Amino acid sequence: MHRINRKSLFGSIVLLGLGTALVWSHSTQTLAGPDSKKSQAGVPVEPDMHEFMEYVFQPTYKRLKQSIAAEPENRKAWKSIKSDALILAEGGNLLLLHKPKDNGTSWNTHSVNVRKEGGLLYEAAKARDFKVARKHYEAMLNNCNACHQDFADGEHQLAP
Repeated sequence: MHRINRKSLFGSIVLLGLGTALVWSHSTQTLAGPDSKKSQAGVPVEPDMHEFMEYVFQPTYKRLKQSIAAEPENRKAWKSIKSDALILAEGGNLLLLHKPKDNGTSWNTHSVNVRKEGGLLYEAAKARDFKVARKHYEAMLNNCNACHQDFADGEHQLAP
C-alpha cells in the first residue's frame, strides 16, 4: 500500500489552485480585452437610433400590440406578453446608453419611464391581470409617443 505524504499532497493542491487561478485570470483578461474597464462599460452596438429602434423596439412592439389587443386565453399568450414586456423594459436601460446631443435630461426621463412602465406591464402579465397590464402598456406607449414628439419631430407615433 502506498502512503500519502501530507506535504506532497498539500503542495499538489496549492499548485493546482495556483494553476487554476492563473488560467482563469488569463481567460478573463482575454475575454474582456486589452482595456477591461473600458470594455465593461455600456457601449451601444448600433449607435444609429433609427436602426436601433427598428430592430430592437419595433418588432417587439408589433408582437406585443397583437398579444395584448384582447385578454389572453392561455398561458402561452401570457408568456408572449411577459417576454415582450420584459424586452421593452430592459430596452429602457439600453436607451440610456444612446445619449442625444441635446436635451439629455428629457431623454433620460423617457428612458426611465419606458423601463418603469414596461416593468410594471411585465409584473401585471406575471400576475395575469389584463386590466392592469393594459393600463401599463398604454402608459408605456404614451411615453414612447412623447419621446418621439421630443426627439423625432412627432414622427413614429404608436397606436395602442
